[in-house]
Amino acid sequence: MRAVIQRVSEASVKVNGLATGEIETGFVVLLGIEEADSEEDVTWLAQKIINLRVFADENGLMNKALADVNGSVLLISQFTLFAQTKKGNRPSFIRAAKPEFAIPLYEMMIKTLENLLGKSISTGQFGADMKVSLVNDGPVTIIMDTKDKDNH
Repeated sequence: MRAVIQRVSEASVKVNGLATGEIETGFVVLLGIEEADSEEDVTWLAQKIINLRVFADENGLMNKALADVNGSVLLISQFTLFAQTKKGNRPSFIRAAKPEFAIPLYEMMIKTLENLLGKSISTGQFGADMKVSLVNDGPVTIIMDTKDKDNH
């Protein structure tokens, strides 16, 4: 499971011109799921996201987590995070999980984030063509991969 986490001051996602999610202060999380992922990966990654201390404290230092700033999450499924570009110029997405495997883990991630944060999160629509708008605050962008836990 791979996530690109962007600290934002505002963000929204539209599907077919209709907003499906929007937040103010918080994280936009682009989430890629592969066949090797498990419920354990969901739990580990959700805890890391919720507890990530990248919001400014009173001294301007990155010491606060989402809950400390009453932040929100906008979760977007993004299979292209598992693009393989070793050969040629056209990416291969063979490592990305098929929807029948990925959707249950994506839905588990939504529930886990909501439970840990203590409130609903916003989402895109799995598998849809989405238009994501955001103001990356900082900018702060962090990449996490559950198969590389030792470096996170």
